[in-house]
Amino acid sequence: MCKASWKKSAGFLVLAATLAVGACASQDSVTHAQATADQALQAAQAANQKADAANAKADRMYEQGLKK
Repeated sequence: MCKASWKKSAGFLVLAATLAVGACASQDSVTHAQATADQALQAAQAANQKADAANAKADRMYEQGLKK
């Protein structure tokens, strides 16, 4: 009976260790994904600023064309 208890505890320990290692890898994946998403957001914001500037320039050129 003592051997069965030890085997059960050892099995539980192996399972817990596997889950812990899996959780660490999962955390790394989430961290990497968040960093990638942050970079994409920064690129999108920069592109939006450039588009806004181009739109403002087009509006000014259009207004100047109407004044002539």
